[in-house]
Amino acid sequence: MSSKLDGKIAVVTGASAGIGLGIAKAFAAEGAKVYITGRRQSVLNKAVAEIGHGAVGVQADAANMADVDKLFAQVKATDSHIDVLVLNAGFYEFQKLGEITEKHFDTTYNTNVKGVLFTFQKALPLLPKGASVILTGSIASHIGIPAMSVYSSTKAAIRSLMRGWLHDIKELGIRINVLSPGHTLTPGLKSLIPEGAEAHIATTIPLGRLATPADLAKAAVFLASSDSEYIHGIELEVDGGVAQI
Repeated sequence: MSSKLDGKIAVVTGASAGIGLGIAKAFAAEGAKVYITGRRQSVLNKAVAEIGHGAVGVQADAANMADVDKLFAQVKATDSHIDVLVLNAGFYEFQKLGEITEKHFDTTYNTNVKGVLFTFQKALPLLPKGASVILTGSIASHIGIPAMSVYSSTKAAIRSLMRGWLHDIKELGIRINVLSPGHTLTPGLKSLIPEGAEAHIATTIPLGRLATPADLAKAAVFLASSDSEYIHGIELEVDGGVAQI
């Protein structure tokens, strides 16, 4: 059995379903103790049971700074540090220009940008030299997707923030990279697209299928482990080639 993360302490935000849950499962299978967050306690409890391996669930909203403080206080009290931090919590919904509301804008930016920025900043004291930080981006920051301009701009912001952070964390000896999914078959995507749309989307992808959370999880394990110890500041697109055409 592989153990690329044996003995590591990992935190994955937004991991009660979808890509985050896939990453948390893979980390746990590789030997890490995993803390996950989610907003709904019942869904979080189910995810913890699926992950197993001593996973810990902390109910938290990524846009709520008190919740973020609670998360890191619990990690500090129990394990004192974080070896791998995955900032995956995100929000998306369709709203096209002419129909975009302030609520849509604020919710998307508060979760996807404010939440990522301040969660990373608050985690800094717990990140030792050699720690790996992974930000969940999206190919939406590179291609146009109808009715997703606000979401796309948040993911472009994440990529830009990381470039600045490379300078800010230079003396800390920690790594940071962006993992950008393409069209991924998650409960969130299924709730937004019409029935039968998956087959059409697959025809637009060079590999001929949508990604699964497991596809993203394999890439996350690579970025979290010593296999990528000299990889820093990249955006790894796991999208079946769709962003290249």
